[in-house]
Amino acid sequence: MKRMVVLVIGALALAACEKEPSQNKVATPGYLDYSQRDDALSGGVKLIPISTPKGTFHVWTKRVGNNPKIEVLLLHGGPGATHEYFEAFDSYFSAAEIEYYYYDQLGSAFSDQPTDADLWELPRFVEEVEQVRLALNLEIKQIEAKGEFDKPRYMELLIPHHYVNHILRMPPDHWPDPVNRAFKRLNPAIYVPMQGPSELGASGKLVKWDRTADLGKISVPTLVIGAQHDTMDPKHMEWMAGAVGKGRYLYCPNGGHMALYDDQKVYFGGLIQFIRDVNAGRF
Repeated sequence: MKRMVVLVIGALALAACEKEPSQNKVATPGYLDYSQRDDALSGGVKLIPISTPKGTFHVWTKRVGNNPKIEVLLLHGGPGATHEYFEAFDSYFSAAEIEYYYYDQLGSAFSDQPTDADLWELPRFVEEVEQVRLALNLEIKQIEAKGEFDKPRYMELLIPHHYVNHILRMPPDHWPDPVNRAFKRLNPAIYVPMQGPSELGASGKLVKWDRTADLGKISVPTLVIGAQHDTMDPKHMEWMAGAVGKGRYLYCPNGGHMALYDDQKVYFGGLIQFIRDVNAGRF
């Protein structure tokens, strides 16, 4: 009897799928894959710093889904309400594979709760939304989705919202001359086919170049360097150090991709110590 009920329920479910295919679409693995996103650890949550005339505060956002071609930032009303009444979007946007963002405005729900009444002015609220939009890289991803990588606006956005957070953690006008010269002479005819045109993730020939299975074959002393703010996961770099035959891991807690500049003392201190230990036979 139990077997019959299961079969009947399955038939009814199938019938429902045939009548309304768009409402029962199952999200693809890519839409649900957060592994390459910097908010994966927190389930899509980010606290975004907001600059105001009264100081810096943080507002709460939460991303759902992974689709750079369609992104929606949900702005709650009230004023002073919360993102929570938008949760019905979960029933529809996920099935439609729309990437969407919950957001509590300053003073609401999970965001900071300042009490200064001077903050509750329309121009400041408008500026807050713009800061959130830029911090979430929504405009950057829209440009990427259109393939407009050569637009000057793309680099204008990348430098203050990506490069200074993950590549070289210094104000752009403080970048060392060797770095500026290197970027100026970077050859896109090589970089783009190998890395891909996007700066937010690899998509070129290197994306499928996986030598994980060969790491154990490396027997020479090997130093693997990871940095807290690098786009290359420092935990994965630490794992690589343990996967090779004679590996050591150097962690740069203040560094980005170019830790040799933004965490210079730790970087070179660890590198020189490694070379000396190898030369002296201590490693």
